[in-house]
Amino acid sequence: MARPSDSGVTGTAPARATPARVGGWLALALLIIVLDQVTKVYFNTSFQYGERVNVLPVFDFTLMYNRGAAFSFLASEEGWQRWLFTGLGIAAAIVITIILRRTHGQPRFSLALTLILGGAIGNVIDRVVYGHVVDFLLFYWNDSYFPAFNLADVGISCGAVLLVLDELLRARKKPQA
Repeated sequence: MARPSDSGVTGTAPARATPARVGGWLALALLIIVLDQVTKVYFNTSFQYGERVNVLPVFDFTLMYNRGAAFSFLASEEGWQRWLFTGLGIAAAIVITIILRRTHGQPRFSLALTLILGGAIGNVIDRVVYGHVVDFLLFYWNDSYFPAFNLADVGISCGAVLLVLDELLRARKKPQA
């Protein structure tokens, strides 16, 4: 995953992103965090837990709490998972920031990392402040429901998809040996 340089040249120092470029990516991550937190505060103060407001035939706003990870993984545990996922989120944020500093000339890769960074920090804030992640977006079809999620989750998911896409497109560009 860490790809500081795609030049294929060995024995040279990896290209580093300029501070201004890294600052731009970090500013975008901050924007994601702010949007995520503002929407969570809105739903936390405007909705009762479990309340749903229909927006479209397949989409509701709601207020749900997730004490676990994606798809409520480990949500029913006694509380230790709060600190596990907080630590993992902080570790991911540190690693992503280091990789962003070492990445140059790879905007798609940097954008993917930035989306994941903003989402990870957004959910870490929830775990520290509330003890759970605030979810408010609910998609469904008839009686089948996708787990509720939030803007941080959107950032993480879009970033992950973009990482895969970036790798696939990069692999197609490599010359055949």
